[in-house]
Amino acid sequence: MSNKIYPIGIQNFEKIRKDGYFYIDKTALIYQMVKTGSYYFLSRPRRFGKSLLISTLEAYFQGKKELFSGLAMERLEKDWIEHPILHLDLNIEKYDVPESLDNILEKSLTAWEKLYGTEPSERSFSLRFAGIIERAYAQTGQRVVILVDEYDKPMLQAIGDEELQKQFRNTLKPFYGALKTMDGCIKFALLTGVTKFGKVSVFSDLNNLDDISMWNEYIEICGISEREIHDNLEAELHEFAAARGVTYDKLCTELKENYDGYHFTHNSIGMYNPFSLLNAFKRKEFGSYWFETGTPTYLVKLLKKHHYDLERMAHEETDAQVLNSIDSESTNPIPVIYQSGYLTIKGYDERFGMYRLGFPNREVEEGFIRFLLPFYTNVNKVETPFAIQKFVREVESGDYNSFFRRLQSFFADTTYEVIREQELHYENVLFIIFKLIGFYTQVEYNTNDGRIDLVLQTDKFIYIMEFKLEGTAEEALQQINDKHYALPFEMDERKLFKIGVNFSEKTRNIEKWVVE
Repeated sequence: MSNKIYPIGIQNFEKIRKDGYFYIDKTALIYQMVKTGSYYFLSRPRRFGKSLLISTLEAYFQGKKELFSGLAMERLEKDWIEHPILHLDLNIEKYDVPESLDNILEKSLTAWEKLYGTEPSERSFSLRFAGIIERAYAQTGQRVVILVDEYDKPMLQAIGDEELQKQFRNTLKPFYGALKTMDGCIKFALLTGVTKFGKVSVFSDLNNLDDISMWNEYIEICGISEREIHDNLEAELHEFAAARGVTYDKLCTELKENYDGYHFTHNSIGMYNPFSLLNAFKRKEFGSYWFETGTPTYLVKLLKKHHYDLERMAHEETDAQVLNSIDSESTNPIPVIYQSGYLTIKGYDERFGMYRLGFPNREVEEGFIRFLLPFYTNVNKVETPFAIQKFVREVESGDYNSFFRRLQSFFADTTYEVIREQELHYENVLFIIFKLIGFYTQVEYNTNDGRIDLVLQTDKFIYIMEFKLEGTAEEALQQINDKHYALPFEMDERKLFKIGVNFSEKTRNIEKWVVE
């Protein structure tokens, strides 16, 4: 039996090393980063190891050589110089009022001023920060290291509240600007976050930052690669397979399907989500571990606010400029959803510089679509898994009438504001439901020319459905026959249902379905 202790939820490097937790050695990359540049920015999804990276850098710059025993850094670093460190963690506050950001900056600045002194003339946050950097260098004789964890959290939590976001931006912009003005006193700086706010935002003055988020050489600095799994967890893979009663190869495939697939640039290896992966190893079972830690509702607010067609999400195309920067006044929800880890790079057209996006893996795809359901229908979060289970059982037993009555109940009480986007709302709800059913049965879903056609296959039945908006169910059925949608299934032994469905704008619901 493996005796590894998995560091789930532990983000402190010193604790991991002193208490004997499992650690995948990232220190060769950290050494390279420190020796080849001064100012960095790294964007990665939540729970991807950003805080542990910051903590590792902190231990390194504190000169704590003993913590790096047996790691690449022990071999690479010869000097082990202790530097003054200013570590700002914006993770711990809930940013719902302007004072919440002021409070956390005040707390950090006061703590640093106790160490390095204060000047009465330094009244603003940015002047105090600059003064602290200058005095820390003067007093210690070593240039300062600045580490900022989740620099963007205030901005992210204020999405949808333009006034609050503006206030946070006006506070943070000059504060981070001190990094540029105090350049001569700074040895190294790293800012991490989920997203990159650009243009008129907090980053507009910080053009001296190397954004390594899409640099291939730093892909493995956070997260876990396939190579790292096999180098560090080979015995545990065999144990996991035995506990699951499957072959080693089958287990590796399942792990890949569920947790791999994050691509942070177009020609890179895939990375596994470390939080989900280590949870799966610890418990020896598959679960939606990343999702259970909470999905931010601001993502759904963005999708709904901008009337986003959810079907596009699985094959969205965009360029690097859009992926790399979020304009806080932007009307495009995709950069936030990509940078938050719900979409990843699936392909690249070098000629036009266009990236094709998609869901990284099954955990994210199923979790996100499930998460969306209560926001688009009148089914609450608790009922969602039961509703999907009932849908699947109804189609598997051939009970299409119960299926459509249940679908009707999902459209009931559609709120007034969606009426203006009636067709899109109706398509989005159908997309969510059939996507969720598709995790358990075979579903092909197409939309074009104001209509939806769908093929749903189970062990015993094949359903061919045509949905119309403000037509008739009979016309929809006629279209299935006219377009010969059933032709590919003529030799199939399963029972075939052709179903025409009409959606009424007047009742804002499914008005009728006819079956042949």
